[in-house]
Amino acid sequence: MAGAALGAAGRLAVRGARAYAGGAEGRAQRIAALLGATENQRLVFALLRAARPNLALQRKLIAAYENTGTVIVTRHADVTEVLERESDFAVVYEPKMRAITDGENFFLGMQDSPAYTRDVSNMRLAVRRSDVPEIVIPHVATQAEAIVAAAGGRIDVPATLTLPVLTGLLGQYFGTPGPSGPVMADWTTRMFWYLFVDLAGEEKVTRAALEAASACRAWLDAAIAARKAQPSGTDQVLDRCLALQAAGVPGMDDLGIRNNLIGLLIGLVPTLSKASVKALDTLLDRPEALAAAQAAARADDDAALAAVLWEALRFDPVNPFIYRRAVRETVIARGTLRARRVPAGAMVLVANLSAMFDPIAHDRPKEFRPGRGAEAYILWGYGMHTCFGAHINQAVIPQLLKPLLRRAGLRRAGPVDGAGTPFPVHFPVTFDAA
Repeated sequence: MAGAALGAAGRLAVRGARAYAGGAEGRAQRIAALLGATENQRLVFALLRAARPNLALQRKLIAAYENTGTVIVTRHADVTEVLERESDFAVVYEPKMRAITDGENFFLGMQDSPAYTRDVSNMRLAVRRSDVPEIVIPHVATQAEAIVAAAGGRIDVPATLTLPVLTGLLGQYFGTPGPSGPVMADWTTRMFWYLFVDLAGEEKVTRAALEAASACRAWLDAAIAARKAQPSGTDQVLDRCLALQAAGVPGMDDLGIRNNLIGLLIGLVPTLSKASVKALDTLLDRPEALAAAQAAARADDDAALAAVLWEALRFDPVNPFIYRRAVRETVIARGTLRARRVPAGAMVLVANLSAMFDPIAHDRPKEFRPGRGAEAYILWGYGMHTCFGAHINQAVIPQLLKPLLRRAGLRRAGPVDGAGTPFPVHFPVTFDAA
């Protein structure tokens, strides 16, 4: 670990010097880009794991939520400890969740409580594990293959493949297609950006998200009313929610259904599109890994394909850290040399990217090795607030990418472009047309 830290420090010093030496104009942007690159974040975490595994700062790195300072947690054992201790380290999303719904919280923003148990249980009845092989996988696989087959050897992955398939799933499975696929993609992306990505509390991000939320609420309210007035005879998530309402299940009034659906839609579209793009981008940097993924795709071996994709996402996950706020003064890693007192109100950044590269927890973490145990991956959260749709995510991403990976000559035709957002908007790739 010490050797890795020294190597990381040297590489960071060289890269930092280059960014600084480019002249005063644009220096801040170059340094921000340097620190924003996942490869460089891994170097920073390698340094911290050895030198300051639990780093306490008085500075408030997150301005979007009230806090008293920052603690950065980098070791796997300590990351999982924080995420398991829900009573000491609370989720902070409630104020923004209430802004999105115009009043009520969503279970992702709740601590362990009767309301949390009620809402999660209700939505587990509506979003069933058996739906994945019976409904979700067939739909995604069919749509993705049709899009790739018609692409003629060139495709813009998020714009043409991932976002259209995912927004189509909203209509086919959830019963909430929205005014159109592009509109739903825009609404959910803006709300996700505001809830989870905008740590600075930027006014323009807030304004755009609340406008999207208002429009989404109005559309969902009308859709729920219309489905109640004229049942469709389908077995979509919305139909199941209304069946629970008719049975008198608490928490499934019209507002409860709408708010739970908003939360699920926000978590599905932008997350899965970004994860798919990141996995593909990582594979295209690694010829051997790409070859393994393509062999699995051509053999229709979903388990082997998923193993390669999760390893790709370990190197570049959707988020490098998960944040919580200390409810009270407490200690993490108690009884170790790295024990750290956490002040009440401190924002705790648990670096899941770092945890997945901790050499104490994982064998040779710098190597690309598909098939690591489930404990090697913290891609969809951990503990009580593990992503509600993790089982859907794990099924959908391989099906989205499998048609592309089956094609020979798969290669980049340009970089991943966020178009000024934290999400991939364009990523052109080409392949040999059949």
